[in-house]
Amino acid sequence: CGVTEPPVGNCKTPWFDRDNPSGIGDYEVFPNLRTENPGQICMDPIACEVETTSGIPASQTGENIASCNVSTGFFCMNNNQHDGSCQDYRIRFTCPDSFCDVTTPPSDITIPPVGNCKTLWFDRDDPSGIGDYEIFPNLRTENPDQICTDPLACEVETTSGIPASQTGENIASCNVSTGFFCMNSNQPDRACQDYRIRFTC
Repeated sequence: CGVTEPPVGNCKTPWFDRDNPSGIGDYEVFPNLRTENPGQICMDPIACEVETTSGIPASQTGENIASCNVSTGFFCMNNNQHDGSCQDYRIRFTCPDSFCDVTTPPSDITIPPVGNCKTLWFDRDDPSGIGDYEIFPNLRTENPDQICTDPLACEVETTSGIPASQTGENIASCNVSTGFFCMNSNQPDRACQDYRIRFTC
């Protein structure tokens, strides 16, 4: 069915589940995944693996898989399935060993900065759907003149005031360019807490 076999390499990304099989299908698109998860996926993956969010390999679901490769990612179209609906899938990539050899900080959370010019806390999304998305461009658009164009740093905490680094959750992304993402599918209990973000300008 075109699904790449689980690769031998040891340098694997986390599992990503950016889409649900609503609409016309489940689209785990490689370029979008790289954009939404900066620094977590190499530029040229060696292979990809796909399974349902419950852990069943795509090759064992019996579904008619439209595409799965390292260039485009994974697609399952509802109208190609006998029951008219795809299952919910997730994808991960195998990267060259050199990608995993790069030293990374223990957390993607930006260290609270020393600067005193801080914005208000913003909480534009709740962890319904696929997760909690506090997206920097959207926050600037929705809060005109309240966030600088080029923040120096960002801080994230739960709406109850617990720093994201202390929640134990698998945080997909937090940086000054994109903002903050927490994906429900990456959490052991399949649900993110509700987060808020502020920036240092």
